[in-house]
Amino acid sequence: MTALTTPTSSAATQRTIENYSQPAWRRMLFTREMAIVALLVVVCVVSMAAVKGFSQPITITYLLMDVAAVLIIALPMTLIMITGEIDLSVGSMVGLSSVTTGALYQAGLPFEVAALAAIIVGVIGGAFNGFLVTKVGLPSLAVTIGTLALFRGIAVGVLGTAAVTSFPEFWTDIAKAKIVGTPLPAIMIPFLILLAIFIIVLHYTPFGRGVYAIGLSKEAAHFSGVPVGRTKFILFVLSGALAALAGIYFTLRYGSARGDNATGLELQVIAAVVLGGVSVFGGRGKLFGVVAAVLLIGVLASALRLANVTSDVINIITGVLLIASVVGASLLPRIRRKRPRVEKPLVGTTSGTVPKA
Repeated sequence: MTALTTPTSSAATQRTIENYSQPAWRRMLFTREMAIVALLVVVCVVSMAAVKGFSQPITITYLLMDVAAVLIIALPMTLIMITGEIDLSVGSMVGLSSVTTGALYQAGLPFEVAALAAIIVGVIGGAFNGFLVTKVGLPSLAVTIGTLALFRGIAVGVLGTAAVTSFPEFWTDIAKAKIVGTPLPAIMIPFLILLAIFIIVLHYTPFGRGVYAIGLSKEAAHFSGVPVGRTKFILFVLSGALAALAGIYFTLRYGSARGDNATGLELQVIAAVVLGGVSVFGGRGKLFGVVAAVLLIGVLASALRLANVTSDVINIITGVLLIASVVGASLLPRIRRKRPRVEKPLVGTTSGTVPKA
């Protein structure tokens, strides 16, 4: 009898050995997401020890208020990028939502109605992106670059250089309020609710498994019964809706509705999602890594500002951190492939080959 090694069986055996040759705790701890969590802990400890005023409760409050909009938008962005797509229009949608809220409230509508209209605008904008990507078949990068300019142009065109700065005190107080007895801002309550929903959907439902399947192979996902177009469309709608929600918070937080609000916010969101372990090619990523990355960037920025470091230097440090994470994620698999590995034989054989009858 001769031994015959088939490409399919060899590849399957190799993949099994790479994934399961180590204990479960090692596979869970030695990941890019856990590395970001560990780095976040280290940066927090160093900042509390070295930066004057960082450990004060008021610092935590303003830090979380500053990153709240990014945290909210990063939830649907994570799922979109896991499918291999991207939404660059979220920052402009925040500005358009802010302007919609301010303009309608200034026109005499109740604030609640104006805010609801802003969310509807977000849903429409997300649906427009989703339609062009899933029905027309255009690449999401090109589509959302276009709607980035479109939404921002509409926002600036509605109010021009003016700003709406008068909003109900009740809602502005809520946007700046803290959870009783803690330094945590009240905006963390809706965020944690949304985070729990997205974690359940992504990691514990068929919809979430479909999201990963689309990112790994759109064709394979389609033939497996995953509604590829519908899934992507839903994600773009969610992205638009939550960007609009973040725009309402942004407006109340700073007490101003302007067409240029949140300019460049989309880059902060995408940087955090990539830093948090989501592959730019799709098919990989976890929400807790993204949340840790958003907090890491926020902690770094807050600590450096307290240390009187300029915003340009902060941007450079954030950019270097992002590039390092992407390069590291690219090099690690190559290092692992070059490392010598002892292959385990299949049950009933003396080698990793399939015997020929």
